[in-house]
Amino acid sequence: MLRLAWKAGKALWPEIRLLPLRAAVALGSAGLGQPPRPQQLWKAYGIVLPIGVLTWWAIPQVTWVMSPSIKAWAVRAAPGPIHRGDLVSFELSHPLAGPKPVGVTKYALCMPGDRIDMIEKPSMTPRAWDGWYYCNGRLLGVSKAIGRNGQRLDHWNPAAARIPSGMIYVGSSHPSGFDSRYYGPIAISRLQRMERVL
Repeated sequence: MLRLAWKAGKALWPEIRLLPLRAAVALGSAGLGQPPRPQQLWKAYGIVLPIGVLTWWAIPQVTWVMSPSIKAWAVRAAPGPIHRGDLVSFELSHPLAGPKPVGVTKYALCMPGDRIDMIEKPSMTPRAWDGWYYCNGRLLGVSKAIGRNGQRLDHWNPAAARIPSGMIYVGSSHPSGFDSRYYGPIAISRLQRMERVL
C-alpha cells in the first residue's frame, strides 16, 4: 500500500511543484516571484464571467439529441399546439429503455382521429412477423422482430382504426427507431413541442 502511495506521489510531483506558479499567474502575476497585476485578473474576469453566465443560462435551454432517428443534433422547447411533422419530446418508461425513464425526441406523425392501419407481414427473422404501419394510407414505418442487441421486440397492435382523441403516434423514418411502432401512441399531455436548434 505504501509503495502504491509512493508511486502515485512521485507521478504527481511535477504537477504539484507547478501549483504555486499557476496560482501566481492566475492572480495576474507574470510568473513566480513577480508582483501581481490586478488589472490582468480583472480583464480575465471580464472575459470569463460573461461566457460562464451565458453558458449557465443556455445549456438548460437546449436538449442534445443522441439518436440518429431525427434530423437534429439539438432542440429546444417551442410553445404552441403540436402539428403533424413537429418535433416532440417526452419521458419514455419502457423495459428496453432501461430502469429509469429516458428523454426521447420524435416526430408527431399520426394525429388524433387519423386512420391508423397495421398490416402484419412475415419478417426476415424466421418464425416472426413485422408490423407495417400506415397513417391515412401513408407508410409510417415497419417494426422489427429483433432489436440491435438481439432482444425480442413486440410491435404495437392498434385496438381501433383511428388514433384516439388526446393521443399522437410518434416516430421517424429511421428503420431502427424505437417509437410508437413498439409502444403505441403517446398522450398529448406528455408531449412537449420542440424546434430544431442545430
